Amino acid sequence: MRILIAGGTGMLGIDLVEALSHHDVVSTGSAQLDIRDPEACRDAVRGIDAIVNCAAYTRVDDAEADEEAAFALNAQGAANLAAAAAEQGAVLVQVSTDYVFRGDAREPYAEDAAVDPVSAYGRTKAEGERLAVEANPDTIVVRTAWLYGRGGPSFPATMLRLAGQRETLDVVDDQRGQPTWTRDLAGAIRALLEAGVRSGTFHGTNAGEATWFDLARAVLEEAGLDPERVRPTDSASFVRAAPRPAWSVLAHDAWAARGLAPMRPWREALHEAVARGEVAA
Repeated sequence: MRILIAGGTGMLGIDLVEALSHHDVVSTGSAQLDIRDPEACRDAVRGIDAIVNCAAYTRVDDAEADEEAAFALNAQGAANLAAAAAEQGAVLVQVSTDYVFRGDAREPYAEDAAVDPVSAYGRTKAEGERLAVEANPDTIVVRTAWLYGRGGPSFPATMLRLAGQRETLDVVDDQRGQPTWTRDLAGAIRALLEAGVRSGTFHGTNAGEATWFDLARAVLEEAGLDPERVRPTDSASFVRAAPRPAWSVLAHDAWAARGLAPMRPWREALHEAVARGEVAA
């Protein structure tokens, strides 16, 4: 396949380029493709079989004060790529987020659960999903969360950096989600494309669940440091402009329905990521 990766210079994009290297991959950063420009999208997708849209406005707190800018990239940009893909008969993989949900559940969110975002970032990503599917029925929505990897800043890398500077680390223990390695997510997206999937919603997160406190302890333990240096606290200690989902655990039933394996447990992925040197301060 000839595959375009929009946002290919980001953390997920870098791993996608490697995961899809046996295909004909065109990787673009924002300097090469501004997805807010419909004509640029049309030009970029000519001769393309599949597009993976990793381009996004991800400054969650800034989006509260500038939702218009976030909407232009996360929603209208997704719509532009989807419309261009439809003209070419290409499939679009729209990478989305757990922030489309309210975050107050107590069981994993199903793929078909109603979206109900509480932040500007979440609203713009939810609209991106809707507009992309509306513009191109051959759209796969892949929601992910709590990403880390070699290609950018991440929570595990921050924990290791801070562990080198402080004796103890205070980490919130009242937000629960699924730490997800970008290398695993890239492999899952490759599996969708190579299986010929052309539509549907999938939750692209590693299996299991953890709080940020759990993840911080696991990171230190995998790095050979004392996990007891991590101390639990609550979200009230870290007030931010945008509300964070307290519950970001996503269900994975759609994978089995298409005959595909869901992603492995998060702790297995973290162990390998640290061993490969892809989590570093």
